[in-house]
Amino acid sequence: MIEHSGNNYLVDRPIFSENAFAANHPKLSRNHKTFLDHLKECFRCSPQKAKQILFTFFPILSWLPAYNFKQWLVGDIISGISTGTVAVLQGLAFALLVNISPSYGLYSAFFPILTYFILGTSRHISVGPFPVLSLMVGTAVLKIVPEGSNGTTLFANNMTIEEQRVFVAGTITALAGIFQLALGLLQVGFIVIYLSDPLISGFTTGAAVLVGVSQIKFILGLKISNFSGPLSMFYTLEDIFKKITLTNICDLVTSIIIMVVVFVVKEVNDRFKAKIPIPIPIELIMTVIATGISYGCDFAGRYGIQIIGELKQGYEPPITPSVEVFQELVTDGFAIGIVAFAVGYSVAKVYALKHDYLINGSQELVAFGISNIFCGCFRGFAVSTSLSRSAVQESTGGKSQIAGVLSALIAMIVTLAVGFLLKTLPKSVLGALVLINLKGMLMQFSEIRNLWRKDKYDCSVWIVTFIAVVILGLDYGLAAGVGYELLTVVFRTQFPKFTVIANIGRSDIYKNKKDYTEIYEPEGTLIFKCPSPIFFANAGFFKEKVSAAVGFNPLRILRKRNKALRKISALLKEGVLHVTPKGLVCTSYEYNASDDELDNNRVEELYNPIHPNDLPFHIDWNADLPYNIVVPKVDIHSLILDFGAVSFIDVSGMKSLKSTIKEYIRIDVDVYIANIDSDLLYKLENCEFFDDEIQTSIFFLTVHDAVLHSIAKKGMKYPYDIQPAKEVNYYTYINGYTDENLRNRAITMPNETKF
Repeated sequence: MIEHSGNNYLVDRPIFSENAFAANHPKLSRNHKTFLDHLKECFRCSPQKAKQILFTFFPILSWLPAYNFKQWLVGDIISGISTGTVAVLQGLAFALLVNISPSYGLYSAFFPILTYFILGTSRHISVGPFPVLSLMVGTAVLKIVPEGSNGTTLFANNMTIEEQRVFVAGTITALAGIFQLALGLLQVGFIVIYLSDPLISGFTTGAAVLVGVSQIKFILGLKISNFSGPLSMFYTLEDIFKKITLTNICDLVTSIIIMVVVFVVKEVNDRFKAKIPIPIPIELIMTVIATGISYGCDFAGRYGIQIIGELKQGYEPPITPSVEVFQELVTDGFAIGIVAFAVGYSVAKVYALKHDYLINGSQELVAFGISNIFCGCFRGFAVSTSLSRSAVQESTGGKSQIAGVLSALIAMIVTLAVGFLLKTLPKSVLGALVLINLKGMLMQFSEIRNLWRKDKYDCSVWIVTFIAVVILGLDYGLAAGVGYELLTVVFRTQFPKFTVIANIGRSDIYKNKKDYTEIYEPEGTLIFKCPSPIFFANAGFFKEKVSAAVGFNPLRILRKRNKALRKISALLKEGVLHVTPKGLVCTSYEYNASDDELDNNRVEELYNPIHPNDLPFHIDWNADLPYNIVVPKVDIHSLILDFGAVSFIDVSGMKSLKSTIKEYIRIDVDVYIANIDSDLLYKLENCEFFDDEIQTSIFFLTVHDAVLHSIAKKGMKYPYDIQPAKEVNYYTYINGYTDENLRNRAITMPNETKF
């Protein structure tokens, strides 16, 4: 019974063990589905299910018929044009990271948007090139077609180095898409949970550093070799410093002017975004101005700056990805696919929460997978989304992926009709734009301080991932980051923070005894809280911590007691000890038996349960023993294990728990388990955990139930007095005794307890 008034309540119920609670409150009989049932349901078809599948794989069927043309179309048109100009420039710039012609960056800004428009579930992200992915693709490209090589035997002899690199970039993009599609069809969109926010942040920040270093050669106008693999950044910096005296001043000045102007105007856009309906397209403006000045002043001829050259007009025929390249770059393809999805999904979640709609992780994998396959087959490179480009699409009024399609049309117009006008665009301008777009990722350095304050494990994941990416490269760095992240999880579960808890405030609340002053512990009862699952990695640690909490090793106590019993039996047999009505009488102290004689080659029997019935008297192990026999005293009679945070126990954990319980039971310490999950208890029953020594009666509903039961069983006084609610101003009040000696007074516990 529960009664309450205001902020106070009174509970009046019996002490419940799991058995007693099950007897008073029978469970409903439920039929759990088997694997075969799930399989039948998966292949069962109905009109409703067919419609649901159709709308799941083609989300456009759900949102396009409900599209509000009057309210949304104008905003989508403005957003599409604004986003398209940004996507074009980023496509041109990020193609330099892939080590291919900038014109192929326009392909990546066009093809994937068409498929995502039909298959994607996010309405606001802008699908297209992303600098981290571009660098990952570029690294893979250099593995197959390295700098200064004459090509590779994987391709036809008539293919140029540029064509081979485009082919490799398209092939690995298709491979990444295949991985994404397979994971999406298997409905494993949850795989992204293994890439935590600190890991993604550290990875993208490290990648931003690599991207920035790779663009220095364009800003300085140097011809630097392309390096890949571990320590590639340091080799690049070494080459740059060797050739620093060859810096092209025109490229350097142009880059500085571009970066300063773009940075200032972007800050103005951010600060006054509430007053400026459409952000100033400063990147487009500076690109047009730089291209015009470069053409009018003949920068390429007079100053030797590097320009992007002729852009291919129109679209080239699709390619068939190479299985041989798949085999060479399978790990790179998987890493690119996972990173692309993780970045895209995280950005999509931001806008889904902001605009209150749902996204489907598995369907996003399918959408990105098909988009990358489509893009790769048409000579593009891997795509995802970027927060900056998506922010432009959303902030300029974009309401749906129609804005994305319009941005793709802008890229198509540039490819088909306007691209030739960009022939004299300096590469240093694109390098400067890449560096400016890295600002958001480089600002993530500020997260280190917050992470250190909030969670040092997460902070270490960020730092280790960042350092690994910078030193080992993107692929090995990501693997190292994920490995370290999982290691921290294992470490936290393998070495959890076990605590001894006590009653707080004379109530039914139990907390860490070290954190509070007003604590109450029944004499001889220790309550041990386990905050993690018990499995093979921490089973031994759990056992050690229990022993440390109680202050003794139960096996050592059991061994000592069994040895004492052997010695007492031997003394009785030799007539040294005699049992009298007044107790034991020792007639001689000259009998000496060594440990070897007492063991008698039966050492293993010292760990067997004690059978006191073998002696004609009862032994109080905490009292003085005859013949100066010394056995360590045990000052507790009950050990309560709080399993409220134990989510699972594996076979090794069960074995360790079972042996731990038996060890304490054999030295007359009662063990109780409280707050265990019903499914976990069911698992213990199915795994034959219980036997003659361990019964289901040791499990209790709450810690307080177990405490009250242990006190009642030992005939001790309950240390907290209960006053009727009518006698005080509060509806219920719990008052405790101040005289600690009252613990030792005998009391008969009632059948029902109030607290």
